[in-house]
Amino acid sequence: MSVKVAVVGAGYLGQHHARVYSELEDAELVGVVDTDVERAEEVAEKYGSTAYSNYRDILGNTDALSIVIPTTSHYEVTLDCIRAGKDVLVEKPITVNLDEASELIREAERMDSVLQVGHLERYNPGVIALSHMIEEPRFIEAVRVSPFLKRGDDVDVTLDLMIHDIDVILSIVPSPIKTIRAAGFSFITERIDEARAWIDFDNGTAALLTASRMAGEKQRRLKIFQPKSYMELDYQRAEIRRYYH
Repeated sequence: MSVKVAVVGAGYLGQHHARVYSELEDAELVGVVDTDVERAEEVAEKYGSTAYSNYRDILGNTDALSIVIPTTSHYEVTLDCIRAGKDVLVEKPITVNLDEASELIREAERMDSVLQVGHLERYNPGVIALSHMIEEPRFIEAVRVSPFLKRGDDVDVTLDLMIHDIDVILSIVPSPIKTIRAAGFSFITERIDEARAWIDFDNGTAALLTASRMAGEKQRRLKIFQPKSYMELDYQRAEIRRYYH
């Protein structure tokens, strides 16, 4: 039996959610929602679905929804969907603050709904392969920078870009965080556009993270140093280089 799914938000990422659902044998794309009706109709027609301007109009005809809208609206829309008894995949970051995220988790548990956040780098083939090579990471360096794309600027670059590397690093290092030091700067938007963070873990591992949305070119790299080897992951190519010493 196919799962009836709808995509809320038909922008840059939302169109890809719609495309993937339309290709899955066990999913039926029953709706594409966007306040820009013409855009919703364009994406819906392309992937054989129906356009809507309000997500509430589709709740009675869907089992699950992808929430792919500006982060500032994640909390309200996701909460409505959960309380309607639906399963939800919400794009990262889950919300703009911890209190809202915690409430969504509580409501999902109360309603027995699936609530998943779109941290797609977890499923990057390079990250999966790298996880089998890690033995004792001592220092990690992450760089995630892009030219300014005029999207995702409703939140700081830490929530827009760096959050991917935070998620991956926390899965790599089996230790609580000891301290965090960070600095950020605003250049193009009213939010933080470039940020650096240094994380110390209780087990002695350290991580340096850089994120920017005002770089000359797109880069996605992760370096891991451990006692007998050094590894470098290119997220975009899903390629790993490993050096022994």
